[in-house]
Amino acid sequence: MTGSGSEILLPRRRRRRRSNWRGLAYIAPAMALVIVFFIMPVLFTGWMSLHNWPLMGASRWIGFNNYYRMVNDTRFMTALNFTAYYTIIVTIAIFAVAFPLAIFVEKERQFVSAYRTIIFLPVVVGLATASLLWVWLANVDSGFIGPALKALGLLEKSPNLLATFDTAFLTVVVMVVWKIAGFTMIILLTGLQAIPSELTEAARIDGAGRWQRFRHLTLPLMRKTIALALIVSVTGSILAFDQFYIMTSGGPQNKMISVVYYIFNQSFVSFNLGYGAALSIVLLAILVAISIVQLWLLRVGEER
Repeated sequence: MTGSGSEILLPRRRRRRRSNWRGLAYIAPAMALVIVFFIMPVLFTGWMSLHNWPLMGASRWIGFNNYYRMVNDTRFMTALNFTAYYTIIVTIAIFAVAFPLAIFVEKERQFVSAYRTIIFLPVVVGLATASLLWVWLANVDSGFIGPALKALGLLEKSPNLLATFDTAFLTVVVMVVWKIAGFTMIILLTGLQAIPSELTEAARIDGAGRWQRFRHLTLPLMRKTIALALIVSVTGSILAFDQFYIMTSGGPQNKMISVVYYIFNQSFVSFNLGYGAALSIVLLAILVAISIVQLWLLRVGEER
């Protein structure tokens, strides 16, 4: 009995080991890509951040001096504050536009597919291309935004929309919302379509109005979808670079320099590669921390 039992167990163990090796073989390419294109660059960037790393010449070990330097770097703190302000404004604006659009195109109506396509079209335009397009639109000579505002009587003369902080910031925000809202709409639309129609119909029969159904049914069931859209929007806003570099060159008066723009200047303009690497590590830590907090809040909300 014992001999036959061990003979049965051996093939099972072999099959299990073979299955484990097969599973590892399946995920090996993805693991290799993650290691080569994410883990190794992060580790190398962390190593660079501990050195005075000039573009030419040998690097010199300085420990955590690059990180101590950030505390007294007023330009970095200004860029950090501006990025936080921009992230909050853009995220609110994107959701304020994308959520109503998602609700609108979720209903089966005539031409709904065309509406979805038209709203989503700006997403396929590259951010650099979109920024150049809006530079042309906002141009005081060739653009039509300024003349249109003048024709509507909102302004006395065609302004240079990128000349002052307020109008330049507003122009960038509008461009980003135009560019990104369609993508956020698709994410939210997926969550809306996943809500069982029976629940909505039952709530309607019970006398719940539109606002009550939205507040007590739609929002709770879309919590995970909203969290995903928030993470994507917040992460993209924190990493903003193209629109500021192309549309404003960090101006007016260097008031629109984001954290990534500042890292770019330190690394590839001033060639302080070690300090730029330290700034990149801090930015990565901020992104990870924000994502963890958002996921934690999502879990707490589900437990309630």
